[in-house]
Formats: sequence, structure tokens, C-alpha cells
Amino acid sequence: MEGLLAYTVRRLLWAPVILFIVSFFAFSITRLGPVDTVDVLAGPRADEEAKERVRQELNLDKPIYQQYGIYMTNLIRHHDFGESQTIYRGTDVWDIIWPRILVSMQPGIVALVIAFSLGTAVGVFAALRQGTWMDPVAISSFLFFQSIPVLVSLPFLVLIFVVKLGWLPAIGWGGPEIDVGPQEVSLGIFSRHIILPALVLSLPGVAGVARLVRATTLAVLGEDYVRTARAKGLPELEVVGRHVLRNALLPLVTVIGLSLTTLLEGAFFVELILGIPGIGQLGFQAAQSRDYDVILALVLIVATAFIIANIITDVAYTFIDPRIRFGAQQGQ
Repeated sequence: MEGLLAYTVRRLLWAPVILFIVSFFAFSITRLGPVDTVDVLAGPRADEEAKERVRQELNLDKPIYQQYGIYMTNLIRHHDFGESQTIYRGTDVWDIIWPRILVSMQPGIVALVIAFSLGTAVGVFAALRQGTWMDPVAISSFLFFQSIPVLVSLPFLVLIFVVKLGWLPAIGWGGPEIDVGPQEVSLGIFSRHIILPALVLSLPGVAGVARLVRATTLAVLGEDYVRTARAKGLPELEVVGRHVLRNALLPLVTVIGLSLTTLLEGAFFVELILGIPGIGQLGFQAAQSRDYDVILALVLIVATAFIIANIITDVAYTFIDPRIRFGAQQGQ
């Protein structure tokens, strides 16, 4: 356990370094881009005196490293991501982003559960039916959904379930539209609005999970301990549940860990087309209006989520496979 703790501490110590690199480059791009930030904030008709006043108020007259230092100091000490300068002028960036993160997570969570649950079941089924016609049919059926881009499948599903059948709502998110500030977050996860985005996001991912689970299950089925369990006369269900799945699903932990970042990223096109007020829609608005502090905050949040997901994945490995935990201890 001491080796595991030391490894986790080392990974945590590297996290600030990576975030520093990501944040500095993202900050530099937003400040040194082709469009002058002052022109965006002051407006096209502002005179030089007004532009200079904006520069001084926002510290844009200072060198880039000083601007970055001021930004990171405010972020670390006061948890201040700055203020929106164009979309919702004068509103704290965090008050804009946080409700939308909670919205984007809802279809992401449901899609993640569907994709991994269904993909695991299909993968194990295909592995146990190797050599029969059911093996390729099970995998290829979901490869069909993986091969269709979201921009094609989403309008097609809208045409069927919304226009033709009238079963699902066309747009919206199950409650009052979220704007900014401390408004109540709409829980579309408990309404029919979750069905369409969950289907679009989950179906393309089932094939990848199923193929990975099938490959790992086939590898585990050839192990000596599985043959020994069957030789002892254990029921097939017990052999698969106790001896095969525990080891076959180990590589899946990495995929799940990396997929956690999609809970914050959301689905860009899905949110735009279906009118879901998540961070995908916000990112599009921020890019259009050049709201640089909002863009920078989104980059930092997604990068932080990605790093945390990787650390959680590595630690989870040690609890699933004791051999990895032993190796971590021996390395100390």
C-alpha cells in the first residue's frame, strides 16, 4: 500500500506541471490570436483612448507573462475564472459554466452506462459464441452504428421518433431554459428529453467496447485457471462470472476512465442541434463571440478532468488486479 501511495503522490505532483503547460499555451493563444482582444471588448467604433482604457483595466498593457501570472493568481487564490466580456458581459465565468456542466453530464452519464453495459454484454456473448454465425453478427450489427457520423444519425432519428412517430420532443431540455447565475439546473435526465441524445451518444460507442471485451475475454478463456475451473465441474455461469469477467474487464477500466472526460465535454453537435444548454453549446457561443475567458476556462476544466480521470484509472487498476498492486510495492 505504501508503494501505491507513493505512486499516486508522484502522479498528483505531475498534475500541476501539466496544467501549467496547458493553461499557459491556451492563455497565450487567446491573448495573442489574430484578433485583438481590445477590439472585441471595446467595439469596432471605439477610439484609441477608449481602447487604451480597456487595456489598462484588464491588464492587457502588460507583458504576456505578467498577464498570465495575474490570471493564475486570481484563479488559485480566489477561484476566479474572470468575467464574461461578450456573451454575458460582467457575469462571472464560473456562474455561466457550472450549470451547463451539470446539464452536459446528464446525457453523458446515461450514454456511458448504456454503451459500456450493452458493449460488455455483446462482447462476452460474441466471445462465448466464437466460431458460430452469432459472433460476427453481434459485433458487425453495432459497427454499423459506429460508422454513421452524428451529423447523419441525429437528423435521421429526429425524423423517425420526433416527426413521424411523435414519441420524443424535438428540442429543449425538460424544463426552463438555463441562462446564467444561480438558477435551478434543469434535470432533463428524468424526462423524455434524455432519450434522443443518450441514443445518439451511446450507440456509436457500443462496438468499440464490445470488440475490446470480446478480445480480452477470448484471451482469458484460454488461461489455465479457467480450464481448471471447468474441469472441477463448476457451472459455466460461475466460471464466466467469477474467473473470466474479473480479468477480461481489466483493460476496460482505462476506456471508462478516459471516457469520464466526455461527461464534461458533452456532445458538441448534439447540444447544438437539440438545443441542449450544455457546455458544447456554450463553447460554440464563446468561440463565435470571442469570449476568451470563457474559452480558457472550458479548456482548463476539460484538461483537469482528463488528468484526474487518468489518475483514477491507474489507481483503480491496482484494486482490480492484485498483481499490479504487488508490482507497485516491489518497485519501491
